[in-house]
Amino acid sequence: MSPRDVKELEAFLQERQSRARIVRLDRDTTTVASAAEALGVSPDRIVKSLVFIAGEEPVLVIAAGPDRVDRRRLAEIFGLPSGKVRLATPEEVLAATGYPVGGVPPVGHARPIKVYIDRRVAQAPTTVFGGGGADRVLLEIEPAELIRLTGAQIIDLT
Repeated sequence: MSPRDVKELEAFLQERQSRARIVRLDRDTTTVASAAEALGVSPDRIVKSLVFIAGEEPVLVIAAGPDRVDRRRLAEIFGLPSGKVRLATPEEVLAATGYPVGGVPPVGHARPIKVYIDRRVAQAPTTVFGGGGADRVLLEIEPAELIRLTGAQIIDLT
């Protein structure tokens, strides 16, 4: 599968009449720290879109940038033994979302994927920034819009 690009993300947003916006920057945004620095915002406003394999199924977990996602907690949420939840490989991320690691947006994936969003992100009082589909590109989106576009289930990761 060849990677999707920002144009496909923009088309997804337009088709759904989303108010989210693509932010292009002139420096690296592939980590929480680099994205926050490039935008001049707190790392709390950066979200990460992480693909896990739960049993045999890929799932996308959206968490606040500074937060660590505990696989044991996810296994508990999914009703699986802890050894049955693992972080996806870069190849699995690409296959599940259409985007490479470091640029995975929280919305607009190549195929349907179950999405889970941490309550802390869902209740954020302002817009958040996630991957924008490519290096140096971010997506600014309101948490309610993120939930609307993904059908995300709200979970408590902390």
